[in-house]
Amino acid sequence: MFKLRFRQIHLDFHTSEKIPGIGSEFNADEFVDTLKHAHVDSVTVFSRCHHGMIYHDTRFPAKHPYLTCNLLAEQIEACHKAGIRAPIYITVGLDEYMAREHPEWIEVDESGRPCGAGPLEAGWHKMDFACEPYMDYVIEQTEEVLDMFGAEVDGFFFDIIGAGGVHSKWCMAEYVRLGMDPTDPAAQNALRGILVDRYRERMSAAVRAKNKDCTIFHNSGHISPDFRRTIDTYSHLELESLPSGGWGYAHFPVTMRYARGMGLDCMAMTGKFSKTWGHFNSYKPLASLEYECFNALALGAKCSVGDQLHPRGKLDPATYDLIGAVYKSVEEKEQWCDDVEPLVEIGLYNTEAIGRADDRVDSGVLGAYRMLLESRHQFDLVDDENDWGKYRVIILPDKIVMDEARAAKVRGYLNRGGAILCSHESGLDPELTEFMLDEIPARYVGQLPYNPDFLSPKGDLAKGICDAQGIADAVYAMYERGLKVKAAPDAEVLASIWEPYFNRTYEHFCSHFHTPPDKEGPDPGVLQKGSVIYFAHPIFGSFGRHGVVFYKQVALNALRRLLPDPLVIADAPGTLHVTWNRQPEKKRSVVHLMHYIPEKRTQAAEYVEDVIPLFNVPLKLRMVKPTRAYIAPCGGELQATQADGYVSVTVPEVRGHTMLVLDD
Repeated sequence: MFKLRFRQIHLDFHTSEKIPGIGSEFNADEFVDTLKHAHVDSVTVFSRCHHGMIYHDTRFPAKHPYLTCNLLAEQIEACHKAGIRAPIYITVGLDEYMAREHPEWIEVDESGRPCGAGPLEAGWHKMDFACEPYMDYVIEQTEEVLDMFGAEVDGFFFDIIGAGGVHSKWCMAEYVRLGMDPTDPAAQNALRGILVDRYRERMSAAVRAKNKDCTIFHNSGHISPDFRRTIDTYSHLELESLPSGGWGYAHFPVTMRYARGMGLDCMAMTGKFSKTWGHFNSYKPLASLEYECFNALALGAKCSVGDQLHPRGKLDPATYDLIGAVYKSVEEKEQWCDDVEPLVEIGLYNTEAIGRADDRVDSGVLGAYRMLLESRHQFDLVDDENDWGKYRVIILPDKIVMDEARAAKVRGYLNRGGAILCSHESGLDPELTEFMLDEIPARYVGQLPYNPDFLSPKGDLAKGICDAQGIADAVYAMYERGLKVKAAPDAEVLASIWEPYFNRTYEHFCSHFHTPPDKEGPDPGVLQKGSVIYFAHPIFGSFGRHGVVFYKQVALNALRRLLPDPLVIADAPGTLHVTWNRQPEKKRSVVHLMHYIPEKRTQAAEYVEDVIPLFNVPLKLRMVKPTRAYIAPCGGELQATQADGYVSVTVPEVRGHTMLVLDD
C-alpha cells in the first residue's frame, strides 16, 4: 500500500485566460522556502485547470496565452530539489476552453439544455463523460505530461469525476447500445455509474502504461460505496471535505470512518479559506484549521490544506503563516499517527450503500454519529463488504432494508454472538411488508395511526433521562411517524406508545402544532429479544433532523443494554471527543482527546474560533494496564491504575487536541 505524506498543500490554480502575467513573479527558491517554512512536504501543482488552461509547454492549443514561464516544470524541479512531493492536477469534469471550442462536448440534461452556467452567467460548464472525443483529449493531454516529465511524475489528482446530465447525443447512443431506457431514472443513474467507472479504468490504464509507481486519485468530493467497484484504479484516497464550503463538520468524520475500511491510505482535504474554494485573501481561524487537521490525525488520515496560487505565481505569506502554525504541530505529532489501526467495537451501517441516503451524509447516519461521538463510543461506518467480526454491536439506522444476502449476513453475525440495534424500516424486506429476520423482536403491522405520538420508556431505558434534564417522569413527543408493530414471541417491551386525542386536521386541531397525549395505547415503541433491540420510530434520523436530546438519550440507553462495558468512559461534557488508535508495530495505544466546539454564530457556516480547555479529565479505558502512560509529544508522565477491567488515567489538560499514549 502506498503511504502518503502527512503535510500536503492542494494548490489550486484556476486562472482566467483574460489575466496577464501568469507566473511572472514565480521564484523557485522563494516558492520552496515558503513551503518549507510552513512544514509542507507535498504540494499538488497544476497542469490543466477548470478554465481549460495548461501551465507548461505543450503541443495543445490550450496553453495559457499569458504564461510567462514553463511554470509546472519549474515548480516540480524546485520541489524535488527540496525533497517535497509534487503530484500533478488535471481537471476532467470541467474545462471551459473545450466547452467553448466544442459545445457539443458539454453534458445535456433531459430537457436538452447544456449543463452549467447560462450565457450571461459566470461559471463553468460540465463536460460529458460519454463524449469519446473529449475523453480522448483528456487522456492524450495526460499522456503528454507523462512523456514530458517521465519519472519526475509523483502522481496525479484528477478532478470533478462525476456525471450529471446524461441526455446528450453521446449518452443517447449509450442507452441504445446498452439496451437501457433513457426515461427511466434508475437507468440514468446506472449510466452515470457506467460512464464514471469506464473513465477511471481507462485513465488509470493509460497512466500505468507509462508509469507504474506514481499515485492516482480521481476526485468527486466524497468517498461513496461506488468507489468499491473500481478501487483498484486508486493508489490512495483523498477525502475532500471543506466544512465552510458546503460539506459541514460532520461530513469528514463520518465518511472517513467508511473510507478507512477500503484498505488504502487516506488523506483529509480541507482548505485555509474562511468560505469555500478559490477565495483569495480569505483565512479561516487558526482553531478551525487545527481542529480539521488534528481530527484527520485522530481518524488515521494524513492532512491536506487547500490554497489558491495568485496568477503571478507568488505564494501568499499570510496563508503559510497560518498553515505553518498547524503543520508544525502535525510534524511533531506524526510519529504517533502513522501506521495506525482504529480500535472499534460498533459498526454503523452506511445508508448510502443501499441507495437510500437522503444527503451526502444521510440524516439517520448523522443522528447516530452524533450520539456515538458525544458518548465517546468507538465505531466505523460499514456496509455488506466489511467483515463484521470485530464489532460487538451493529447499528442499522432507520432505513436498512434486507435482501436475502444482507439478512443472511445479519443472521450469521448474530449467531456468532453479535448484537443489533435497529429502528423503523431496518430489517424489513425492500417492499416494506414484513421483517426478513425472525430475530427482530417485532412483527410488522403497518403505520402507526397518530403523528406525532409519544414514547414512554420503561425501566433502565428511562434511566437518567429525567434527571439529566431536571424534570419529572414524562412521556416524550415523537415528531416523525413510526411503524405499528406487535411484539414477537418472547420479546420484552422497553417502551410503550401514548396516543394523542386525534391527529391535527382541518376538522379538529389543538393549539399551535399538535394534540396533547390522551392515553397509553396498545402499541409497543421499543422491543428487545435476546441481543436485538428495535425502535418503531426513526429514532436516529429524528435526532439528526430535529435534535431532540431525548432521542439521543433513549437510544444510548438501549445501546447500553447491548454494550454495558464500552471501550471508553469519560467523565466530561459531550463536547469532548475521544478516538482510540493502535500502533501494533510500536506496541502502543494512542488515544486522541479533542475539545473544539464548532459554532454557527452567524448565518454563515460553522467555524471554531475559541479553544476552551478542559482540566483533570478522568478517563477509563477497557484494556490491560500499560507499562507506561504519557502525553505526546511533550512526554508528560501519568499514573495509570487498573480495576474491573478498566485502566483509569486522569488527563491533566485537554487544550484543543491531546494525545494520551499507552505502551503495552
